[in-house]
Amino acid sequence: MVESNLRNDKSYELFERAKKILPGGVNSPVRAFKPYPFFVNKAKGSKIYAVNGDFYIDYCMAYGSLILGHSSKEVLNEVKKQLVKGTLYGTPTPLEVDFAEMISKLVPCMEMLRLVNSGTEATMHAIRLARGFTGRKKIIKFEGCFHGSHDYVLVKAGSGATSFGTPDSLGIPEETAQNTIILPYNNIQVLEEAIKNEGDNIAAVIIEPVIGNSGLILPKDDYLNRIRKLTKDYGIILIFDEIITGFRLALGGAQEYYNIKPDMVTLGKILGGGFPIAAFGGRKDIMQYLSPSGKVYQAGTFSGNPISVTAGLYTLQILNKKKDEIYPKLEKICEELRKTLVDLAAGYHIEVQVNNIASMFQIFFSPYPVIDYSSAKLSDTHKFYIYFQELLKHGIFIPPSQFETCFLSIAHSEEDLEKTVNAFDSALHTVSIKDRV
Repeated sequence: MVESNLRNDKSYELFERAKKILPGGVNSPVRAFKPYPFFVNKAKGSKIYAVNGDFYIDYCMAYGSLILGHSSKEVLNEVKKQLVKGTLYGTPTPLEVDFAEMISKLVPCMEMLRLVNSGTEATMHAIRLARGFTGRKKIIKFEGCFHGSHDYVLVKAGSGATSFGTPDSLGIPEETAQNTIILPYNNIQVLEEAIKNEGDNIAAVIIEPVIGNSGLILPKDDYLNRIRKLTKDYGIILIFDEIITGFRLALGGAQEYYNIKPDMVTLGKILGGGFPIAAFGGRKDIMQYLSPSGKVYQAGTFSGNPISVTAGLYTLQILNKKKDEIYPKLEKICEELRKTLVDLAAGYHIEVQVNNIASMFQIFFSPYPVIDYSSAKLSDTHKFYIYFQELLKHGIFIPPSQFETCFLSIAHSEEDLEKTVNAFDSALHTVSIKDRV
């Protein structure tokens, strides 16, 4: 398992080297945590193995990408067969047609689609396409929803709940952000007012139907249905960002889970079976505006590459074949973990909120229900840091931020879960002691 001393000398040495050549020592900010991240050289099933030989039961699962667990044997076998045939052609392949047909069959709104390489690409092109189709400039997004790292969505709320966004990163011109309206999640009245005032100028509403990037935040009853009705009434394109929820809440994602059909959807993470790939798509009349059939341009050398497509295709085939076993089982385990966390925290007199859905869960160290970004930000991040570090000591790895989400996979065993519950107990006990000091 994990040595009692958290200091991992090989990881420390690697991090010191990395800081000299990689900004912040990492290639994505979410991978950084204090005092330094551990470095991994292999993973299998439910576990990741650090460079010094320690291993951790993983509830990050590459931020939700690995519902089959690390290094799925079935998927890797098919990828190995494809590797000897070639890794990139720059031409169409039969595989990408098979893959696209499979996605369209499983995802309710996906009449046509385009494969890309990342979730950021998918949301960027979906927004551009919505603007091209409608001839409108503005979009609505919601506080706490993350849609990748391109200019139009890296914005935050101004002084008022319905104010135009200001850049959330240096390098984004204010005039770019001014076409993005930021609204609070789970507040239908504010959305109604914004659409009433700006409806003729709004090309799209983009939303994570279940927020997975501010911790886990669930939609209120009927919230998504009312968004669907409003957008239809005003001719606004509704985009579900299902980079996280696609193939995780259900085989058909949040669309299937909530029985709501958006105009467009973006997919990623699970879609690639551990390899980089994403997709955007939806109504045929919208997608036909995309080049080369239409005048909205999009292209990518690695889009639909045969390696990622092979991994994604066989992942979806496994999920489709075993859907009646996989999804109910993971949902049951997730609910049991939620109850365990609530009960343990209560026993140590720690005020927490634990949100869960399907195979996703997160604990918030807060006395207040977490229903939007503002309430999530009230959480005690210091307590979470203690909790995270104590779990590491007991061989459990969760995302290192209060504002991320934990994920289950079919690779998590009964033994894993037993060790996890014991680690939760020890970690919350430590939080209670250090909170009193």
